[in-house]
Amino acid sequence: MSHESTFFFSDTLPLGLVPKARGAGSNASGRFERLARETFLDGWDAEVEAKTLGTTTVDERPKKIITRNDSPDIPFDRSINPYRGCEHGCSYCFARPTHAYLGLSAGLDFETRLTRKVGAAEVLARELSAKGYEVAPIAMGTNTDPYQPIEARDRIMRGILEVLRDHNHPLTITTKGTLIERDIDILAPMARKGLVQVGISITTLGSRLSRQMEPRAPVPARRLKTIRALSDAGIPTHVMAAPMIPALTDHELEAILTAAAAHGARSAAFIMLRLPLEVAPLFEEWLETHVPDRAKRVMNRVRELRGGKLNDPRFGKRMKGEGEWAELMAKRFEIALTRTGLARKGPGLRTDLFAVPPKPGDQLSLF
Repeated sequence: MSHESTFFFSDTLPLGLVPKARGAGSNASGRFERLARETFLDGWDAEVEAKTLGTTTVDERPKKIITRNDSPDIPFDRSINPYRGCEHGCSYCFARPTHAYLGLSAGLDFETRLTRKVGAAEVLARELSAKGYEVAPIAMGTNTDPYQPIEARDRIMRGILEVLRDHNHPLTITTKGTLIERDIDILAPMARKGLVQVGISITTLGSRLSRQMEPRAPVPARRLKTIRALSDAGIPTHVMAAPMIPALTDHELEAILTAAAAHGARSAAFIMLRLPLEVAPLFEEWLETHVPDRAKRVMNRVRELRGGKLNDPRFGKRMKGEGEWAELMAKRFEIALTRTGLARKGPGLRTDLFAVPPKPGDQLSLF
């Protein structure tokens, strides 16, 4: 079942179409596709009209919902993503290449042709109830944002949280979405049990730059208010200064941490920009469109951080980079932590409270 079927199938933009409020400026074929199509302006249209592309969602009924990983770069071994693709449309998003596995583009398809995992809560409950399941924190928002705009309608994340709450299962959430405030009624009681930590991503404090890079994400000032709302509710909140874009936003590292601390954040981290696969040409296209005076400088600095390449996938290098600029960022971050009083990581989450809730008709224990 699909909704709002207004997406298009061409690999580049249809004739006369310039997308408004979208992060990508093109829609090149995925890397696994054999054919590529191209459109062009033939001179018949005197003007190119800016238009807004609609968003289409398609349902997927997953057989399993927990994804496992063994990466040494990230502090969790399991995650859940309620959606494929992300309507926030961040121009730099490292998850864009995953859309190629669906036969879609990492460009506009990634932010306009979304998949929602219906029945995710029921599948999760089954997985958590499986014999031999060993509890550890589940990370949410690791690939696409669980609080992107369509969550307001679909409430898939809400259903997942209800299952985790009922099982006393620990989790972490990373988001740019202020919609998370809707779920404080679930998250605050879990926080009192030591079961949850939330990370809010902030790339820049500039609202104009944010609107250009992250067109459908809440502006930074609004995200800071979300940090305050979560903190006031007793939910441990972590600020992710990510990604730090060299020669464009990296000078804001200290300001971001300072603002987050003032709004109640307890801990912080930063990640340097990385441009895997299709993300590199998409982001370079974005730079040439929005900040052409800095485009070459940004890309050259990225290469300095990545050993002369635009991406370095090696474990231990991909999150922070290497070389003098990477070392300088790491030192600045340490000094900023000291000045703001932010911790490097949040409190540990409890796993000893986990229990599968009884089903109707189950015999309860006498003890």
